[in-house]
Amino acid sequence: MGFLFVNSIISWFLKKRKHQLDLFVKYPHEVQYELLFSLIKTAKDTEVGRTFSFEKIHTYQEFSEQIPIRAYESMVPLLDKTRKGTQNVFWPSSIKWFAKSSGTTNSKSKFIPVSEEAIEYCHFNAGKDMLCLFVNNNPNTKLFSGKSLRLGGSSAIYEDNDTYFGDLSAIIIENLPFWADNRSAPKQKTALMSEWEEKMKAIVEETIHIDITSLAGVPSWMLVLLYKVLEKTGKKNILEVWPNLEVYFHGGVNFSPYREQFQKLIPSSEFKYYETYNASEGFFAIQDQNDSDELLLMLDYGIFYEFIPMSEFQGEDSKAIPLEQVTCNTNYALVITTNSGLWRYLIGDTVKFTSLDPYRIKITGRTKHFINVFGEELIVENAEQALKIACKKSDVWVKEYTVAPVFMEGNAKGRHEWLIEFNRAPECLLTFSDYLDKALQAINSDYEAKRYKNMTLTAPKVLISRKDLFYDWLKSKEKLGGQHKIPRLSNSRNFLEELLELNHNA
Repeated sequence: MGFLFVNSIISWFLKKRKHQLDLFVKYPHEVQYELLFSLIKTAKDTEVGRTFSFEKIHTYQEFSEQIPIRAYESMVPLLDKTRKGTQNVFWPSSIKWFAKSSGTTNSKSKFIPVSEEAIEYCHFNAGKDMLCLFVNNNPNTKLFSGKSLRLGGSSAIYEDNDTYFGDLSAIIIENLPFWADNRSAPKQKTALMSEWEEKMKAIVEETIHIDITSLAGVPSWMLVLLYKVLEKTGKKNILEVWPNLEVYFHGGVNFSPYREQFQKLIPSSEFKYYETYNASEGFFAIQDQNDSDELLLMLDYGIFYEFIPMSEFQGEDSKAIPLEQVTCNTNYALVITTNSGLWRYLIGDTVKFTSLDPYRIKITGRTKHFINVFGEELIVENAEQALKIACKKSDVWVKEYTVAPVFMEGNAKGRHEWLIEFNRAPECLLTFSDYLDKALQAINSDYEAKRYKNMTLTAPKVLISRKDLFYDWLKSKEKLGGQHKIPRLSNSRNFLEELLELNHNA
C-alpha cells in the first residue's frame, strides 16, 4: 500500500515536471536568455551588480562586454568578504553555505557559495529530475519500494563567522527535506561522519540489512564500499545482498574504466547505469536515455551557460559564446553564471556537444588536466578511450591511473609515463603498452603526428603500481572521500613523482 501511494505521487510529479522539461528542450535559447536577465535583475543592487552596471545590461552582447570572465582565484576577495559576514556582495539573498572543494590540482581549498535558491532550484530539482527521467524510461520500476544508498564526501559541516562550510554532498544532506532523507541510507548522522574509513565501516553495517534499490556516488569510492560489503557479508556478488537493486547514479569521474568491475559485482543485464554531471558550483546535466553516455544539459536550474572553444582558450582573456552558437564535437571550456552569484565563472571543466536538438553533452576533461608538452594535445577523453581499448584487448581491469610527460633531455626524445594500478594486470606489459599507444594514435591525430617514426615522442612507458597506492596517496593528503579525484593527466610530473616515491617506499 505504501509503495502504491509513493508511486502515485511520483507519477503525478513526473507528468508535471515532464512538461517543464519539454519546454526547455523545445525552446532552449529562450529559456536560457529569460533566465540570464532574471539573474541580472535579481542581483542589480548587489556590490557586483553596481560595479558592472547591471541595470544597463539589456542584451547578451552587453552582458558579455560588461562582465569579465573570472576563474576562482580572481573571486577570492569577494568570497572572503562574504565568508566574514558581509552580505549582498554578489547575490542578494543571504549566503550562509559554502561548498568546500579541494579539486585535484591544488591543495588549497576552494569555498564555493551555495545560495538557498541553488539548493532548492538547482540541486534538489536535479535530484528529483534524475529520478523522474529514470522512472520515465523504466515505467515498471520498483525503485521506490526500497531505499537509495548515498555515498557522499568525507567532511561534516563546520561553522565559521556565522557561515557554514563542508562538502557539497554534506550541505545537501543537511538540507534534505524529511521525506527525501527517509528514502535514503545511511541515516544522516552516519552520512555526515567526517572520518572516512570509519564512515565506510558504519555504512556497511547499517545498510547490509536494508532493501537497497539504487546507488549514488563517485565510482572509485563506490567500488571500495561494494567490496567492503562483500567482505562483510561473505556473498559472491552485490545482488545476493540487495536483490532489488536497479540502478547506479554516478558522476564525478569517467565511468569507462570502472564499468567492467561494476558489471562483475552486479551481474545483471537489467541493471542500469545513469550518469550525472554536477559539481560544487551547480548541477548541469543528467543522462536522459537508457544505455547512453550522453547527458541532457539542464537549462532551467538557475544556471546560464557559455562556452569557450579550447582551440581559442586564453583563460580569463578568452571570448565565450552562448548556447545557440555551439557546434557538435568541438571541445569547449565551460563558463557559468548562477543563482549563487557566480558571474561568468570559469569552472575548469571541458565538454563537447553530441546533439544540438536537444542539447546533449559529454564531459571531456579539465582545462588544466591535459598533456600538451610536445604538441600532442592529449585530453582525458582520449586517455580514457585508449585505455578502454587496451584493457579489452588485454583482458585486464584498471583500478586507477595517472599520466605525466617525460621531458626531453639532451638527445633523448620525450614520452608519456603511465602509472597504473590494475585489478587484473596484463600478462605482457609490453603488449598492453603497444595496444595503448596504437589506440592513442588512432584517436588523437596530434599524438599520432608526434609519434611518427619516433620523431618527437617515443612509445609510452607503463609502470604497474602496488595495490592501493592511489588510495594511500589520497589518504596521505587527507583527501579520502567522494569529492576527491585522482589527477589523470598533468603537464608536470609533480603528482607522478609523489606517487612513485610512495610506491618505492612502501
